[in-house]
Amino acid sequence: MTIKTIVPASGQVMYDRFHFAPATEADGFVFCSGVIGAEGGRVPDDLAQEFRNAWEQLSQLLTEAGSGLEHIVEYTSYHVGLQSHMAEFMAVRDEYLSEPWPAWTAIGITELAIPGAHLEIQVTARKA
Repeated sequence: MTIKTIVPASGQVMYDRFHFAPATEADGFVFCSGVIGAEGGRVPDDLAQEFRNAWEQLSQLLTEAGSGLEHIVEYTSYHVGLQSHMAEFMAVRDEYLSEPWPAWTAIGITELAIPGAHLEIQVTARKA
């Protein structure tokens, strides 16, 4: 099995400093590391915008890897404040995903790598 690392120019510093690949490709699938909806290292005050940022960043990463949001087969969302914003998360998610719905696991957690972040999304998608 050959594994290809996918590192967009915007992720090169993280890759070099922390040995963190934004995504890898193997056997016709793309495995994306968790994405947080920050802009320039800062989390927006608006939760819906934070959620949209995460989906937009995932879309860009998947496109660079030769895939897309429509090819997601499974995703995991990690939430600080899971119960307080799930309805808003699902409404934003539905702006980006549609049937057939991918497998999904939602996990409530206490904190994320960027202070103030409420969401991180990790996906597995097939190549286009």
